[in-house]
Amino acid sequence: MRVWAVANQKGGVGKTTTTVALGGLLAAWGFRTLMIDIDPHGSLSSYFRLDPDTLEQSSYSLFEAVAEKRPLDPCGLVVPTGTEGLSLIPAAVALATLDRQSGRLDGLGLVLRRAVVQLRDHFDYILIDCPPVLGVLVINALAACERLIVPVQTEFLAIKGLERLQHTLKMVTRARSTPLDVVVVPTFFDRRTRASHDSLEVLRRDHAAQLWDDVIPVDTRFREASRVGLPPAIFDPRARGVEAYARLLEKLVQQPAAAAREAG
Repeated sequence: MRVWAVANQKGGVGKTTTTVALGGLLAAWGFRTLMIDIDPHGSLSSYFRLDPDTLEQSSYSLFEAVAEKRPLDPCGLVVPTGTEGLSLIPAAVALATLDRQSGRLDGLGLVLRRAVVQLRDHFDYILIDCPPVLGVLVINALAACERLIVPVQTEFLAIKGLERLQHTLKMVTRARSTPLDVVVVPTFFDRRTRASHDSLEVLRRDHAAQLWDDVIPVDTRFREASRVGLPPAIFDPRARGVEAYARLLEKLVQQPAAAAREAG
């Protein structure tokens, strides 16, 4: 099983779109795929018509069980998305309270990592959609994953968010027992604008070692797919954005993360 987290410390860069696009493609390619929404805003959950304000069972339940010192099987939190092979553990707004609780509760930093171990026999891939702020939720995702996918909108402020995330990663990787692969993915690339081209050049100059060598273009089909609650690959397999994500996924699947290579 492979576990990938999708994160950036800036919102609006395409994290949820990336999670849904890759998840839909993995399912279409025959992989048992689970997405875990740990963003209190619940954009991924809302994409599939689940309401983070009213859900009784969610990713928050994992943290709640640890706080209450009771066992919980994460398989019971998994819900179907309507797409064959693609499942979801949705988010709840209560996730926003975890940073206030983390100081007085032990063990909240490894909740997702333990849950992933329990899910290992049920899925081939797990994708974790993270909130855009550093806190206990992102720390959980980084502890649980073997690869971090960082969507970066090709504009100046998004690149600043990447630089802040890089600082966080330096702290986290020192505490990990295995390496963490990082793949930076340029998103919302508009070939008609100077800003997109200039931003891409900055990424190539300053983040070449981690940068994917292609781009995800601006594509209105993503918005239309979200309107009907379908993964882009199911809604329109021939959309140019879907084809770009397919190229990204081919590279990710063909190149196992460093932690997976070490394991064997």
